Amino acid sequence: ELFGSGQSDIRISYLRLSVAASDLNEFPFSYDDLEDSTGTDPDLENFSLSYDTLDVIPVLQEILKINPDIKLMASPWSPPAWMKDNKDTRGGSLLEEFEPIYAQYLVRYIQEMADYGIKIDALTIQNEPLHPGNNPSLLMLPDQQARFIGMHLGPAFQEAGIDTKIVVYDHNADRPDYPITVMQDSIAYPFIDGSAFHLYGGTIDALSEVHEAFPDKNIYFTEQWVGAPGNMEGDIPWHVKNLLIGAPLNWAKTVLEWNLSSNPSLTPHTDRGGCDRCLGAITIDGDQVTRNPAYYIIAHGSKFVDPASKRIASTSLEEIPNVAFLTPEGKIVLIAHNDTDSTVDFEIESQGMTFHSKLNSKATGTWVW
Repeated sequence: ELFGSGQSDIRISYLRLSVAASDLNEFPFSYDDLEDSTGTDPDLENFSLSYDTLDVIPVLQEILKINPDIKLMASPWSPPAWMKDNKDTRGGSLLEEFEPIYAQYLVRYIQEMADYGIKIDALTIQNEPLHPGNNPSLLMLPDQQARFIGMHLGPAFQEAGIDTKIVVYDHNADRPDYPITVMQDSIAYPFIDGSAFHLYGGTIDALSEVHEAFPDKNIYFTEQWVGAPGNMEGDIPWHVKNLLIGAPLNWAKTVLEWNLSSNPSLTPHTDRGGCDRCLGAITIDGDQVTRNPAYYIIAHGSKFVDPASKRIASTSLEEIPNVAFLTPEGKIVLIAHNDTDSTVDFEIESQGMTFHSKLNSKATGTWVW
């Protein structure tokens, strides 16, 4: 239902996964943890994806059987603790002396995932690089991110023949200066595909500010959570207006919610900062499945907008935010939201046709013709 292309499926075409642990794992881990807190592993002799072989890799392989064309973005929450100045999974910074080794660590990750038949289409350098209070997490300032890409990761990918896209930032829209600063670095610039955003701070139009500064680089919207217990009447209108409609209007190529699935107790999650209210798009309780707000938010787009579609111009209306796409088959898809407190009647004009429609207060609709 999530990834299939049948009439009752919602055709999700893009997923984001963590490189090693995120804060929604039961404990923080990397692919090269050492028992000796003072030790190092510069040759990555201890590197292993073994923990991911328990669940993440088998699930991804099942998804790929359903949709072999699905694209995957990967994001690290933290390097191994021994590469960091505080020797902890939470916070701290990547030591400069370990930057070339960390680049090789990410090369190994992409290569070994490929050995399992899993191609990583894009890699963000660091999830929320300005939020070191999560667990795991890392503080990475823009100057270090630029140096890491330009001097280490970009050349390492090049030498290994890796075509995975390198995406910068991956944090809130209140700091468009961060990705702009990274992409202004002349050494890093050629290796960068684009920048990624969340919207826990700032406004969605900041994505256009980055696009205007670097129109040849891509924009991705990569994360927004829905807090448990979830509220259809409140969550769906905000997410549709700001993300499903707002992000593509501001040049985003993807719109991703956080996260895909959860259980009724919203576990697992890490200690010292792990999200204990992150509601999945679906809740799985044995053989019972509950579809939550994020399911319907994404389905309004993913079910109808083919990944190869192009955004096209549509009339901007404050009362009815909307975004339109042209599919590869030549169909037009319009997603519109009634942002008022009353039912709105309106006309859609396209290619010499006019048809009437209406939306109830705070309702969202998708039209295809």
